[in-house]
Amino acid sequence: MPDINEAANSGSPKPEGRNTCEMKITVIGAGYVGLVAACCLAGSGHQVTCVERDDAKLKLLKRGQSPILEKGIDRLLGQGLSAGTLGFSSSLPSHLDADVAMIAVGTPCLLTGSADLSFIYRVVHDVKAAARSPLVLVMKSTVPPGTGARLIERYLKDTPIAYVSNPEFLREGLAIEDWYHPSRIVIGAQTERAAALTSELYAGIDAPVLVTDITSAETIKYAANAFLATKISFINEIANLCEAVGATVDDVASGMGLDPRIGPDFLRAGLGYGGSCFPKDTRALDFAALNHGYDFRLLKSTIEVNTRQRVLAVHKLRQLMGSLEGKEIALLGLAFKPGTDDTREAPSLDIAHLLHEAGARLRVYDPAAMEKCRFLLPTGVTFAGDVYSAAAGANAVVLITEWPQFIAADWATIKETMKEPYVVFDGRNALSQEKMNAVGFRYGGIGRTSGTPTSG
Repeated sequence: MPDINEAANSGSPKPEGRNTCEMKITVIGAGYVGLVAACCLAGSGHQVTCVERDDAKLKLLKRGQSPILEKGIDRLLGQGLSAGTLGFSSSLPSHLDADVAMIAVGTPCLLTGSADLSFIYRVVHDVKAAARSPLVLVMKSTVPPGTGARLIERYLKDTPIAYVSNPEFLREGLAIEDWYHPSRIVIGAQTERAAALTSELYAGIDAPVLVTDITSAETIKYAANAFLATKISFINEIANLCEAVGATVDDVASGMGLDPRIGPDFLRAGLGYGGSCFPKDTRALDFAALNHGYDFRLLKSTIEVNTRQRVLAVHKLRQLMGSLEGKEIALLGLAFKPGTDDTREAPSLDIAHLLHEAGARLRVYDPAAMEKCRFLLPTGVTFAGDVYSAAAGANAVVLITEWPQFIAADWATIKETMKEPYVVFDGRNALSQEKMNAVGFRYGGIGRTSGTPTSG
């Protein structure tokens, strides 16, 4: 496969090494996973129809505008539409003429922690009703272990539909790159033919392919996310220990990461994980374990640590500033991570509400996620136009999302516009503590000893 940027920017929608077995594919759902899958499959030469019920989103897609912020998606979307390999519809046809139907609808978290599968059931019912010839039903949505077996028993027995669990491992902001260069492809199939046909979707993509049973494939997805979430919570616990004993978490994490059995990824201490996957999937897996009579204590601790980390950030601000009542605080970053406008389960939202309850006056800035937060943040929040206007007149700046432009900002200029006590709280340990202190900031981080200014 060529470099992802070459594939996205080339004049042809079919990257080199594309599928030679072109299929008719219906993708149901045009969220992050569904839209990336539809665009990439169309780019590989398949004939793809993407079904999306949201009328506003559908109008954007038909005009070639992506409703999500994702590197390379606009170009692939435009190429698919121009080439005629990609189309959009508001509903499944009454007669579904497809080799593959791929489900990529949401499985949000219920109050119990369990995954809401109502969209899944509805789609499977509709696919069954529309299918007139043998097809493979590929589940891309993340569903709890055992879901596929129940769907087969409830809907698909004695039908021409073969079921496959084909979990996604796409990172927001890097989803297209991950599609073309995945670490692995997991296929949990009802039949050998279904497994073979699903593997053809990835022809030309160089990655290990693991074919397994359906329930094991479902569990792989949850286990992977739970492990990564646990790794994040673990280093945050180590960071809290570092503060207690006088160690520096950056050095501890570096030393740990040099061990090839551990590796350096997901070892940056901070405000914890957020987004559409880790929070939802850890809670759903914990619920699934309880539902099967098992108390997953390690996972419970992972979830608890992640929640507590956001509260600790506000506690640390109090330590640096004293009372928060009436203080002006600038929050830099609203998206749960750089490179996306996704604010689902973002630490920024919890921290903003906690600070508001403590009496602080808030101003916020994010280069991508401002509009999504208009009605999610407390009343009275000021939305700034850039980093500098957000910080002007503030007593403290809190770095929540480590956007590159925040790291590269002129912090000396920022400090000149602020008011005492000139606090910077680095919620991602992304800034140089020495530089912040040298500029004159009172610095606070995660697992780093709080620093005092060395200049005025």
